[in-house]
Amino acid sequence: MSTEPVGPYGQAGAYGQAGPRGGTPPRLAVVGAGPAGLAAALAAAARGVHVTLVDSAQAPGGQFYRQPAAALGARRPQALHHQWRTWRRLRDGLARHIAAGTVTLLPEHHVWCVERRSEGPAGRPHAGGFTVHALLGPGQEEPVEVRADGVVLATGGYEKVLPFPGWTLPGVITAGGAQAMLKGGLVVSGRTAVVAGTGPLLLPVATGLAAAGVRVAALVESAAPRALARRAGTLAGRADKLAEGAGYALELLRRRVRTLVRHTVVEAHGTDRLEAVTVAALDTAGRVRPGSERRIPCDTLAVGHGMLPHTDLAESLGCRVDAHGMSVAVDDEQRTDVPGVWAAGEVTGIGGAALSLAEGHVAGRSAAARLRGREPDPREWEAAAASRTRLREFFAALDTVYVPPAHWAEQLTDDTVVCRCEEVTAGAVREAVGELGAGDVRTVKLLTRAGMGWCQGRMCGPAVAGLAGCAETTARRPFACPVPLGVLARAGEMGAPGPPTGETQGRGGPTVE
Repeated sequence: MSTEPVGPYGQAGAYGQAGPRGGTPPRLAVVGAGPAGLAAALAAAARGVHVTLVDSAQAPGGQFYRQPAAALGARRPQALHHQWRTWRRLRDGLARHIAAGTVTLLPEHHVWCVERRSEGPAGRPHAGGFTVHALLGPGQEEPVEVRADGVVLATGGYEKVLPFPGWTLPGVITAGGAQAMLKGGLVVSGRTAVVAGTGPLLLPVATGLAAAGVRVAALVESAAPRALARRAGTLAGRADKLAEGAGYALELLRRRVRTLVRHTVVEAHGTDRLEAVTVAALDTAGRVRPGSERRIPCDTLAVGHGMLPHTDLAESLGCRVDAHGMSVAVDDEQRTDVPGVWAAGEVTGIGGAALSLAEGHVAGRSAAARLRGREPDPREWEAAAASRTRLREFFAALDTVYVPPAHWAEQLTDDTVVCRCEEVTAGAVREAVGELGAGDVRTVKLLTRAGMGWCQGRMCGPAVAGLAGCAETTARRPFACPVPLGVLARAGEMGAPGPPTGETQGRGGPTVE
């Protein structure tokens, strides 16, 4: 991956200098302060738009640039990242814009809904604008509203994990969860780990754990190396990405981490917590080869099967998703089909930080031009668009390689829990399909309650779809996170609009303009 994906995308000063401020600047709300959101915010703020950057974390950076708290006293936080110079550039640019008053950062704001307003200031390109509804703080109980003329959705993605017997044992965590613990808390969940599943994320997770002193007993990848070789032509277009992957592989080799390709986790073992995992080889059809099972003692299993886009806010706004129903559809300017709404980063398709930065930069430039009533010139972001094209082609090729084993569901015993929130087993799902005639995720949900719990099907949705033999799609949800009834009752009763960067206290909470 390139370590300098930001600089070439803008003119001098694009990541730290305030733009012109003749009159009241248009207002742009950027939801998500990861790579895409940061790039969009800085690009728009540098071109005369006031940006309100809203994020649920305590500090900007998202999952990719997650930082340890200052109180932990990390001596070399850059050791946790391979794009530290890019992060430093984004961080410093954001600080300059906050000091200049062109960006307002709202951390610990959990956005549950974005609403289109029917009326708004005259003369704005998108009449009525938008209200971003959020809940403030760790308790997520105090409501906040952010008013804006346009919105950039940079809500990222979340991990996909397919179940297997024993996956609910303490010590079994997601691959991204292991990485987040290390980056954000400088902690690991055990002394001996197995990293398993499929996808490019497994390499940095295994490398990071090994560098932190964990004995990584095995890296278990279900994909086959020859599948990568068959797409060598497309992959060769991003030699930097291949070099990065090779660097991880060499580091794992140096640390004597055993790599098992075309293998999968069959079962996790333990009583009160994880004690070992059984892995097995896969045949060409994606089935476990009988007799190939081996047991590996460990106290941590970091497992992941790729990522899925966070589309909740986009779908509640009415934005179109792609043909597969898994990511938000955008045009060459990163515009959705809802006027005044842009989307960038993993929400438009999983593709890593460099692609998110490119898309965010394009979205920010487009939003700045259109909110100021000007037709944007695509030549202004030509370098970002070229990088975006190459990266999309690269990750489209990877998507055909890093797929879960075709017959993973055959390994689930009937008593394997599939929906953890509602404790629905694989047997109950199979009964709903085989005996009650369910043919889609929604019907299974109605018959078994799978997906009705706290996560609203985000964790179990892919597994239920796999067991039901139906297409995997996102479920359209009215809210992106749980909301207290009192907040819903008071929604829309906030105080009158205030100054561009101020807050006014209304009956329901503060309104940020």
